[in-house]
Amino acid sequence: MKSPTLDPRLDQRLREAQDRFAALDRALSDPAVHGRPDKLRQLGQERAHLEPVVATGVELRAALSEHRQTLELLEETDDAEMRGMAEEEAEALEGRIERLQGRVRELLIPKDPLEDRAAVVEIRAGTGGDEAGLFAADLMRMYQRLAERLGWSIEVLSLSEGIPGALKEVIFLVRGRGAFGRLRYESGVHRVQRVPATESQGRIHTSAATVAVLPEAEEVDLQIDPNDLRIDVFRSSGPGGQSVNTTDSAVRITQVPTGLVVS
Repeated sequence: MKSPTLDPRLDQRLREAQDRFAALDRALSDPAVHGRPDKLRQLGQERAHLEPVVATGVELRAALSEHRQTLELLEETDDAEMRGMAEEEAEALEGRIERLQGRVRELLIPKDPLEDRAAVVEIRAGTGGDEAGLFAADLMRMYQRLAERLGWSIEVLSLSEGIPGALKEVIFLVRGRGAFGRLRYESGVHRVQRVPATESQGRIHTSAATVAVLPEAEEVDLQIDPNDLRIDVFRSSGPGGQSVNTTDSAVRITQVPTGLVVS
């Protein structure tokens, strides 16, 4: 029986990961880095990515060493019962080594740089009237529960409600490890067929809601020429008392060259 060996290229990659992991630990303990939150976050994210690589590499090397020791035992003993146990152990270790090598290769695949970025999620009720709004609210609760389970945080950016318990539109920010990487595949049209709470005759309705997921944009320095901005003030709509119809309490800013509008 021949002992499995570690591919030299894989061995080199693991050594490089271990060296980089040790360097990150030293950098994160440097007081100078603690005063730079962006740098601290960047180093912390890189360390979190390398940690499972290093841990799996250590486990793989231990399994290879244990397999060699088992083969040495097979060569040294003539006891039939001991040889049988050693052969079973060697066979189990070979399967474990194969799985660990596959896991290491998977972990060493370069990550999508956007995977750990915060995700901006928009849910908008589609066709289906009030039932579509109820479905949109169900989707929102579903993502909230997922965030709770994975330790993510959610910040609601804007919300427009319909009938009680329904949403016309909601936009929220999800922060946490792997947030955009996990949620990006939720983009698209979601449909449901069910008897709505608003249906009195028990008929099945088909309703839809759209979900859009984008990575949070990185902070950049912008130079905006005030001469490119058109600022309009107007009377806001919706509840607000008597003054809502007599006071210019809403503002709309338009960047003329791009047509971008913020209100």
